[in-house]
Amino acid sequence: MSIDASPAPPVQLLLTPPEAARALSISPRKLWSLTKAGAIRAVRIDRSVRYSVVDLAAFVESRRSAP
Repeated sequence: MSIDASPAPPVQLLLTPPEAARALSISPRKLWSLTKAGAIRAVRIDRSVRYSVVDLAAFVESRRSAP
C-alpha cells in the first residue's frame, strides 16, 4: 500500500475583484458598491484590491435569513 506524500495544493486566501464577484454571484459593480458602503471589507496591497475568502464567507453568513 502506497501513501501519496504530495503536498496539498495551496489555499487561495485572497481573490481579485472579478474572482470575488464571481464567488458571490454578483456583478463586479455590485461588489464595489458593497465595498464602498462598508458591507464587504477589502484588502489593499499597494495599489491592488483583494478580497479575503474569510471576509466573503462572513458577508454571506451575515446575509443569511433566519429559518
